[in-house]
Amino acid sequence: MIARICVYCGSSRGGDRVYADAARELAAVLVNNSIELVYGGATKGTMGILADAVLERGGVVHGVIPKLLEEKEIAHTGVTELHVVSSMHERKSMMAALSDGFIALPGGFGTLEELIEMVTWGQLQFHEKPCGVLNINGYFDKLLEFLDHMQEEQFLSAENRAIILADTSAAALLRRFDTYTPPTQEKWL
Repeated sequence: MIARICVYCGSSRGGDRVYADAARELAAVLVNNSIELVYGGATKGTMGILADAVLERGGVVHGVIPKLLEEKEIAHTGVTELHVVSSMHERKSMMAALSDGFIALPGGFGTLEELIEMVTWGQLQFHEKPCGVLNINGYFDKLLEFLDHMQEEQFLSAENRAIILADTSAAALLRRFDTYTPPTQEKWL
């Protein structure tokens, strides 16, 4: 059962209103399913939109932010629980420990890096938690195509390619999380 989902998303809002709307939709789905949010702890961008939307609906929000980014990203002091940590490594580790699964909304380098690290940990069987992307406006299409290319070129097995779930609907993605089966093969082909 999924009690907490870690959501990776941008400290920017993106260039299209659809991304903010998707963050609000995800917030509604989380709260309606009694799932707590774990996220990067900021007030800016889709991070702030998501956290505020969860709080407005009466949900629980756990923010995790490094001291170095506390002022730059403007730490969200209104969340249910805010953890200020010493480094990005500690942030990612704590977010992973607090969460039962991982979702990436559209975002930049940080979003992508955090998602890929959790996928890699799943591939290495450091955890058995589902990982997915909310593919709003086709944002992750090229990433998903590249993963297929990695598989075609035999740098990624079909079983490990299936670690990253993708959907355009937050509710549908969470339903897929409920039936997720982690890989059992070794990483290497």
